[in-house]
Amino acid sequence: MLFNSVPYLIFLPLVVILYYFLAPKFRWILLLIASYFFYGYWKIEFLGLIALSTLVDFSASNQIGKSIEQWKRKAWLFLSLGTNLGLLFLFKYLKLFLPSKDLMQLSIKAAEYPVLGEMYYALYLVIPVGISFYTFQTLSYTLDVYWRKIEPEKHLGKFALFVCFFPQLVAGPIERFTNLRPQFDKEHRFNYINFKNGLRLILFGFFMKLCIADNLAQTVDAVYANPEQFSRWGIFSGTMLFGFQIYGDFAGYSLIAQGSAMLLGIELMDNFKTPYLSRSINEFWQRWHISLSTWFRDYLYIPLGGNRVKVPRWAFNIFIVFAISGFWHGAEWTFLIWGGIHGLMYLIEFLIKKTGIKFKGQSLVGGILTFLIVSIAWVFFRVDNLAAFSELVNQFKLDQGTQSLMFSKGLILPAALFILFEILLYNNRFDRWVDNKPALLRWGTYAFLLFCLTALGGAVNHPFIYFQF
Repeated sequence: MLFNSVPYLIFLPLVVILYYFLAPKFRWILLLIASYFFYGYWKIEFLGLIALSTLVDFSASNQIGKSIEQWKRKAWLFLSLGTNLGLLFLFKYLKLFLPSKDLMQLSIKAAEYPVLGEMYYALYLVIPVGISFYTFQTLSYTLDVYWRKIEPEKHLGKFALFVCFFPQLVAGPIERFTNLRPQFDKEHRFNYINFKNGLRLILFGFFMKLCIADNLAQTVDAVYANPEQFSRWGIFSGTMLFGFQIYGDFAGYSLIAQGSAMLLGIELMDNFKTPYLSRSINEFWQRWHISLSTWFRDYLYIPLGGNRVKVPRWAFNIFIVFAISGFWHGAEWTFLIWGGIHGLMYLIEFLIKKTGIKFKGQSLVGGILTFLIVSIAWVFFRVDNLAAFSELVNQFKLDQGTQSLMFSKGLILPAALFILFEILLYNNRFDRWVDNKPALLRWGTYAFLLFCLTALGGAVNHPFIYFQF
């Protein structure tokens, strides 16, 4: 089920109403059923993957908790890691090693053998929505149990809810067991403040998605589908706009997820903090997709030795973490390159900082350079493959297209609104920012956002970008 759909606008209020009418001890059952329905609304057959991950991790973690011998603990850990990473490899990365498949052959196979045909479609064409997110969420839990940071969960139903809680199931934020699971036991009562702030986050999330991201997506898609029609400036502008699009799309999803959970009295972590106002790549990754960057810090970077090792090994750790975080996004070498660029720039920044060079306006220069590097690197995130990247670069060099995008209708307002709110919300979140404003300005802001949703939203309904990951 999509957040930006009529079914969700019916589904969410029904869940919230039933939630507060039910006795607290039964609410987890409602949320579990609602979460499975939310996911199964898309493709019910892939619910089996979530159920499998849930059962394996629940069983493995309890065995790890009971086992005294280290080899048994490791065996159960490897079972959990193998199952989850194996499913992730099967559905997301196996196609890298498979020959290209003709769509007509797939259709014929599906007609002759429906079950086998469905498997072929899944392996070649379909990535189960949210598999990377819920896989990492369950892996963090099992690793925390193994490292004795937490005790294993004894309640299968509430553990299943931790894995599949619907607001953050398909695109995060990737929550930790210690934050999300205890909230299911609290006796949440209807709270006006939570309800008010939840609606604020949902409103601003829809604004970011429908008014910013979806409007920019039409132009960005046109540029990347037919780069030969655009001038060098048009291709460059399209790439800059994609940076705005993906932020509006993903941050919009995260805000709607936070707002939806807040209506139920549940707090999810912040996933974005005005990342395009960062002054370095290091700072950017403290502000962008925070739940993923902190996951890699805690479950890959630190186990590799973190910064407790010699500089060459530390540099290797940094580069490996960025490369793998890039590859986490998809089975294309372009994602690996994208992660590698960020890793390389992170290390270059470190070397420059070690020189101790300082100058007037350093923060401004750092901010501009960081924005340009991040925006240009998005090319590898947006192109379908290396062949498409090569074609885009070739068209950029030739500069034979006629469309430039300068002062293009439908672009100026979304881009200007994006920049305006990015500046206004620096180091803040919309619900907190608007709460401190006078009533006239506060309600004026709500009216303006609703007007934008009416005037700018809904022209084309684009899927959330991070659903493919």
